[in-house]
Order: sequence, then structure tokens, then C-alpha cells
Amino acid sequence: MKEKIRVAICGYGHLGQGVEKALFNPANRDMELVAIFTRRNPLSIKPVAPVEVVYFNEIGQYKDKIDVVILCGGSAKDLPKQGPMIARMFNTVDSFDTHARIPEYLEKMHDASFCAGKVSIISVGWDPGMFSLARAYAEAILPTGNTYTFWGKGVSQGHSDAIRRVDGVKDAKQYTIPIESAVEDVRAGKNPELTARQKHLRDCYVVAEEGADLDRIEKEIKEMPNYFADYDTIVHFISEEELQKNHSAMPHGGFVIRSGDTGNHKQIVEYSLNLESNPEFTGSILVAYARAAFYLNERGEFGAKTVFDVPVSLLTSEFTENLVRRLL
Repeated sequence: MKEKIRVAICGYGHLGQGVEKALFNPANRDMELVAIFTRRNPLSIKPVAPVEVVYFNEIGQYKDKIDVVILCGGSAKDLPKQGPMIARMFNTVDSFDTHARIPEYLEKMHDASFCAGKVSIISVGWDPGMFSLARAYAEAILPTGNTYTFWGKGVSQGHSDAIRRVDGVKDAKQYTIPIESAVEDVRAGKNPELTARQKHLRDCYVVAEEGADLDRIEKEIKEMPNYFADYDTIVHFISEEELQKNHSAMPHGGFVIRSGDTGNHKQIVEYSLNLESNPEFTGSILVAYARAAFYLNERGEFGAKTVFDVPVSLLTSEFTENLVRRLL
């Protein structure tokens, strides 16, 4: 068995820093952070421990030094380009979270990693990811019924990143807020038919660049497909100081509810998360699946995978025998 799984981080924003913290958790002592790849000046990056910081365009020089690259770019602009390119050289794990485009992204990542003889595990996080598994388990057990997913209240990294990519936006945070009346109806077993707009509100806090067209920015945000177009969206323009003072934390959470029946009896399954730090939790999930990507490839597997394809035993450094004794 390999002594250390050599890991690299690609992208050193909030998520990349969350991955870094997870890699230095003593429970992940079987993994080693080898390098951080960035599009910024490497000298501007201050890792928590000594590690190489390298320009992104030099990543190809590390093909024999890295076992898995954890991709921490945004789903809107970064991963669609970076993912297939890096998958042609390395095993990868990412948190691509544009739900409507996952099948398309999966196909591109599969083509790239399959041809390279590598493994890419895509859309790893808590949704998609852990919530996807919760939905699958609940629907397998309760095949008759309805599944509901609610997110928040909390900061969505993907949606915040999508706003920051709008021309004229300097910084932004987006809060996803469940509609309480919808949650109550679901928990009561009423099985309502709910649109995206009836389940969540999108609350955006935006710092615009000086002189930017605020009306255009607000319109572009509210009409953004796959992110805001299907929701009631509120856009607040605030100062950079206010954003730092009141919106610097990154909490999140949510719940998956399966409301079904087993003949004559109503059955409700609920899986929930309450997170103080969205990026640190997502980073911890990515690290677990980086371990799995390495071992799947060591077994001779290649191509793109999702959380549905990965055995739970590969996510942990613990031996399966110990898992059976402790958790089964």
C-alpha cells in the first residue's frame, strides 16, 4: 500500500483553503499536500504549512509528482475548462454544482479521464454529493412518494461565485433561504407540488465597481439561467466595508426529505446538515473522495465517476474490518 497519497490543490479561494485544512487533519495522515496551483502570483499565497505554490500553467510539469488533483475552481467558468484539461493528466476530484449541466460535464470528464487512464470523481460536495446519496437511499427504500430538497439559510459558494463573474461586480455573497411554509407542508406529509420559486428565495449582497451600471447588474443576476432565473431573487447593493462586516462568515446547511408510504402507513425520512463553514465542510468531502479516486485508479479503473459509483469503504483511511466493528 502506498505510504502517502500525493495531493495537489488547484485554486486557492475559500474552497481551496478548506481543502488545505482538511488535508492537515491528523485523520488524513495517509495524504500529503504536494503543491497548490493558482492563477494568481504564487508569492501572494500563504499556505498554512510549507508547500510549493505554482502558476496554474505549470501544472503539466508535475505529472509524476501528484496522485490526485482536487479542483477548487468555480462551476460557472473554471471547471468546464479546467476539469477536462487536468483530467487528461491526473486523477481529479471536483465539486461541480450546476445541477442542470452535470450530465454534460460528466460526459466531457469521462472522455478526458478514460483516454488518460485516470479517474475523475465529479460533483462531490454536500449538494450535489451527500444530498444526492440521501435522495438515492431514501427513494430506494420508499419507492412510492416524493423527494424534497431545501438549502439554507446559508451562503452558496457557487451562486456567490456566479455573481462575482458578472461584469461590474467587485464582490458578492448569496444567501439561499427556504420558504418556511413549504417546509412545514412537506414535514406534515402533505406532499405538495412545489416549483423552485415556491421552495427558495435567493438573497444577494453585491459590491459593485465604481461607476458600474447597477440596473444592468441586477437584471443580469436575476435572469442568469441555472442560478437565479427560476427563483424570486433580491439584489442589495452594499459597500465593501458592509460586506466584510456583516457577511464574512460562510454558514450553510439544508435538508433532504422523502415523504412516502409503505402501504397503509406514512413514512418520512429526513437528512439534514447545519454547517458553520460551507467551504471547510465541502473541502473535507473532497479530500475523502480524493482518497477514493486514487484507490479506484490503483485498482485499474478509469473514467469519470459520481458519488453513486464509489464504495463508502474507500472514503476513509480506516480498514473495513474496523468500520464493521465500530459502525455496523
